[in-house]
Amino acid sequence: MEQEFYQGLAQRVRAIAEKADPFTRRRLLDLAKRYDAKGNPTSRSGATERPLPTPRTTPPASIFSGPGEV
Repeated sequence: MEQEFYQGLAQRVRAIAEKADPFTRRRLLDLAKRYDAKGNPTSRSGATERPLPTPRTTPPASIFSGPGEV
């Protein structure tokens, strides 16, 4: 039932994208892909998720590291 819901949303979003400007069309088609992934959990790929940034090994240099006022 949930699969049908997300697949229906993806179809509706694609129909709207056909009438949209290029920028909006691209974003709507990306949204439709995400709905497809939710509607079909077996074909999920990690490509839709953003990777986490790599942790810093050293703390950032502070602009207040030199001699200053108290």
